[in-house]
Amino acid sequence: MGRLFGTDGVRGRANADLTPELALAVAVAAAHTLAETDGNTPPVAVVGRDPRASGEMLEAAVVAGLASAGATVVRVGVLPTPGVAYLVGETGADLGVVLSASHNPMPDNGIKLFAAGGHKLPDEIEERIEASVADPSGWRRPTGPDIGRVRDLPDGAHRYVKHLVEATGQRLDGLRVVVDCANGAASEAAPAAYREAGAEVIAINAAPDGLNINDGCGSTHLGPLRGAVRQYGADLGIAHDGDADRCLAVTAEGDEVDGDQIMAILALAMREAGTLAEETLVATVMSNLGLKLAMREAGIRLVETKVGDRYVLEELRARGLALGGEQSGHIVMPAHATTGDGLLTGLHLMARLASTGRSLAELASVVTKLPQVMINVPVADRDAGAGAPEVLAAVSAAEAELGETGRVLLRPSGTEPLVRVMVEAATVDVARSVAETIADKVRAASPAR
Repeated sequence: MGRLFGTDGVRGRANADLTPELALAVAVAAAHTLAETDGNTPPVAVVGRDPRASGEMLEAAVVAGLASAGATVVRVGVLPTPGVAYLVGETGADLGVVLSASHNPMPDNGIKLFAAGGHKLPDEIEERIEASVADPSGWRRPTGPDIGRVRDLPDGAHRYVKHLVEATGQRLDGLRVVVDCANGAASEAAPAAYREAGAEVIAINAAPDGLNINDGCGSTHLGPLRGAVRQYGADLGIAHDGDADRCLAVTAEGDEVDGDQIMAILALAMREAGTLAEETLVATVMSNLGLKLAMREAGIRLVETKVGDRYVLEELRARGLALGGEQSGHIVMPAHATTGDGLLTGLHLMARLASTGRSLAELASVVTKLPQVMINVPVADRDAGAGAPEVLAAVSAAEAELGETGRVLLRPSGTEPLVRVMVEAATVDVARSVAETIADKVRAASPAR
């Protein structure tokens, strides 16, 4: 069996790669690996999902697997991934499961797992779960009254929204916001949270039918949001992805504000409030060099991690830091959440607008983004393509040429037969030229079959 877990759980095409049988097996293995019980009290698992059609099928399999392992299952229905993580901690559950493929198209789905407290899993726990899936001979199979029971938590969404508004602590009266819910898990929770905080809310793409999630909308397709912000004369737009762990924004003029800019805005706000621990921000290696330069200018230290908000989370927890995230809009604030939370990010971003009276465009201007070119190179072998001597030599030459005016990032994909070549430079022409030169070396080193 190949590695199940990617950078964010188990993903695949629903009912093809990610089958009900696999979902059941992962659920049983997770229950056995993550459940902490005294032997007399059954472990408790919180289960939620996004609204894609296959989630109904996979949720049934996961619930069956958990109950077969003796766990009490608490279903919360359609809810943002960070909402499920919050409820794992709030209810004292032993683990949480979310059926979602985030920003991926509707035919895909995924299984995201949380440990007690609502925390993402470290690599070693994922490896133990994979080993258990591969060898189920050690599974405990309770019978009679020891089989797990299933119940619903009808006020789960209300608890989550209440937590979000209380965690922000800033009224948003007078702000008009358009929120693109991606026809996903935030379609009810996001408008409710923003209205509860006092904003005037126009919700778009908030009518999920199981098939339209992320379809030309949300954080991966900002066109509809740009148009709606202009149409309604809003102060800003907020875009979430299918499971709402991401947040991107649009200014009143329709310009994109990405995760790097949002992190910079929040970092400056938190330092001003005295809550930015060690005056340090955590970001991944994919963040634009412009963020690093802006933070250096502001006297804020930037710590970089591997790609994936789980690695940002690990760094935040290990160092006791207060803010981190990704360019894609996964922003983590450990004082209020155990994982990236798009709704929490949106609320804090709007709180900064409300408290300063400044526009989003003005706040975002602290970061001057360098032109960035990304080329995804199909390869036969990701490691051979990224590690060939001639490829590494081309990267070294490019880095010497760019100096402090740019950078090169070469990264094998964690899920596809691709090597990603990313170059930032003073101009897009330079970035493209350098990226194409390195990409040619990668193709030659490991031609795609």
